[in-house]
Amino acid sequence: MNDFENIYDAYNEMVYNVALNYVQQIEDAEEITQDVFLKVFKRIKNFDGKSTLKTWVYRITINASLDFIRKKKRRPIFQSLFYEDRGLKNVVDIKHPGIILEQKEAYNALFRAMNRLPERQKTVILLLKTEGLSIKEAAAIMNLKNKALESLFHRAKQKFLKEHQKEKDEKGV
Repeated sequence: MNDFENIYDAYNEMVYNVALNYVQQIEDAEEITQDVFLKVFKRIKNFDGKSTLKTWVYRITINASLDFIRKKKRRPIFQSLFYEDRGLKNVVDIKHPGIILEQKEAYNALFRAMNRLPERQKTVILLLKTEGLSIKEAAAIMNLKNKALESLFHRAKQKFLKEHQKEKDEKGV
């Protein structure tokens, strides 16, 4: 097995999941994943080791996801773990139509609130909360100092809560 195959095996799932968090469409996430590994393959000889390989691949993935969204003139959507029809893991076993509809409506409100966030704020939330990365890992990926990332995350949470409340007020929830 060569180095590229090892990199692909190690990071394929991570790249796909990060892309899916941004675009929420399986086909788009697969396209981004292919694009990321083409870039990794072309650039691996230029990898300087200033960051970890994982951080480098994360950066490429985030940039490729944001570029894809810009190109499609779509806004990224925050991941919902409840949408089986979107190809994501269904973590709720309750099949009652009323509950499913309530969950979809609640998560659509969350998606709309996330879509109102600036890219960097959305990225920090995705890295810390969806991907479960540490402050240190997320800071390295975003090229920020730990304190700057913490500050960005704090602002992102505040803006998200404000936008989510706006969504709830608009819907009369």
